[in-house]
Amino acid sequence: MKRSTSDKKQKRNGVGAFVGAVIAIILIVLLLNPQWFLSPESAKEMQDITREHFLISGDAKLSLVRLLNVLLAVAIVILFYILLRWLLKVIGEKNNRTSTITSLLKGILKYVAVIAAIIWGLGILGVNMLAVFAGVGILGLALGFGAQSLIEDIITGFFIIFEGQYGIGDIIVLDDFRGVVRSIGVRTTVLEDAGGNLKIVNNSDIRNLQNRSRNDSLAICEVDVAYETDLKALEKMLPPELERMYEENRSLYLSAPRYMGVEDLGESGVKLRFCVAVTEENFFVGKRRLARDIRVLFSEKGVEIPFPQVVVHQGE
Repeated sequence: MKRSTSDKKQKRNGVGAFVGAVIAIILIVLLLNPQWFLSPESAKEMQDITREHFLISGDAKLSLVRLLNVLLAVAIVILFYILLRWLLKVIGEKNNRTSTITSLLKGILKYVAVIAAIIWGLGILGVNMLAVFAGVGILGLALGFGAQSLIEDIITGFFIIFEGQYGIGDIIVLDDFRGVVRSIGVRTTVLEDAGGNLKIVNNSDIRNLQNRSRNDSLAICEVDVAYETDLKALEKMLPPELERMYEENRSLYLSAPRYMGVEDLGESGVKLRFCVAVTEENFFVGKRRLARDIRVLFSEKGVEIPFPQVVVHQGE
């Protein structure tokens, strides 16, 4: 169900990108041919402004033709944005490393596209961009002291990407949350747990994490047997049976389960430990399967698994 929902979302995103690209191309074609829908005087003015502002910048004043040129600029930015996102998506499908880097670049691309469209549009309308940049610089200096956490998030995000601490598709444990990394943005990282719950964490808040995808995981099962059990006979019987478990579960187990030995002498039984190597993605599935296989094996071999009991002695 989850994969089906994800596929539907990707299809909707693909359709939306295609429709956006078609609209952008139509706008570009129409605005580059103003004689199709404007009077000859307005069409000539628009062509002059187009040549001026799409090749050489200059001063201007607000008019309908200039607004149409702003639409042309926005359409071109949208078209390039869609094409670059598609290219990054194709590159990111190679492996988790490229997917991680392209995910960050997609987040940066969005901001760059918006800023480029605003600056280009203001330039076409005749706004003095030098004065705007000067004002933005002063405003940025004033806000910089209040945006330290934002800057920290961005810098930490770059370090996470280029140091390879984790990538998209990796399973990490952050505090008490275990989840798959779904996306890494300029500011945040999105994790999804086994129940489909999403956790959005600022990059600067990601500390002391465990990347569980770098190595194989061990699914561990501990089971008690009665004190009356002949441990030597049981341990002699286990190797071929554990090998048989591996043959029956090759798609899940990476190797044959191992008998680790006596873990503890409990109140009602001897605690034995078993483990098996699995991928982190199958950690919980492997743990449940191993517990089931051990229970079935002990039942077939007549090995008693004790449970707490109360013994009552009646006095004379």
